[in-house]
Amino acid sequence: MSDTPWPTDERPRERLLRHGADTLSDAELLAIFLRTGTAGVPVMTMARRLIDNFGGLRGLMTASQRQFCEVRGLGNAKYAQVQAAMEMARRVMDEPLRQGDPLRSPEDTRRFLTSRLGTYPHEVFAGLFLDNRHRVIQYRELFRGTIDGAAVYPREVVRQALEDNAAAVIFAHNHPSGVAEPSQADISLTKRLKEALSLVDIRVLDHMVVGHGEVISLAERGLM
Repeated sequence: MSDTPWPTDERPRERLLRHGADTLSDAELLAIFLRTGTAGVPVMTMARRLIDNFGGLRGLMTASQRQFCEVRGLGNAKYAQVQAAMEMARRVMDEPLRQGDPLRSPEDTRRFLTSRLGTYPHEVFAGLFLDNRHRVIQYRELFRGTIDGAAVYPREVVRQALEDNAAAVIFAHNHPSGVAEPSQADISLTKRLKEALSLVDIRVLDHMVVGHGEVISLAERGLM
């Protein structure tokens, strides 16, 4: 970041090494990632503009390839870096729920589902399929929709659960609005899925709604 006209000990990279990443602002973290600005635009100025333009780090990190690459100074190479960084973060979050591992705690499940569903700009309905000892068989994203909904077909859910030889399942979907509060449609769908799966002796343990920084459990709310 040689285009940053700051004393060395005030530059983001040096501050991170000295004081830790958690002490840096969003713009400073982004500046380290970008490394350099463009002609006449220092990297910190560029980082601040990007955060303003995309409405924060979440907006920048979840932007489509077209939206990302339209910004001067960005391009396919930096887009690939962003996607790789996000996938590495997801895999770190996934580690408590590897295939064959038992569910350790509701918080592990929440963190896993947040890492998988929390950044989508459209709604995704997923299932975490488990054996009779609540060990993970498979995580599957079953249906994708729009910014405000996804069509879910119980028949297809039952078929997938039987194919995976699941004894239980935890459902989850995201609310791209960021508000995790379950809707009446979410509650009704959960009851329909629970009834359909009970016919083949598969238990529905929970349905979690993922927002921005919050995951609400229908089971904990007594809505199942």
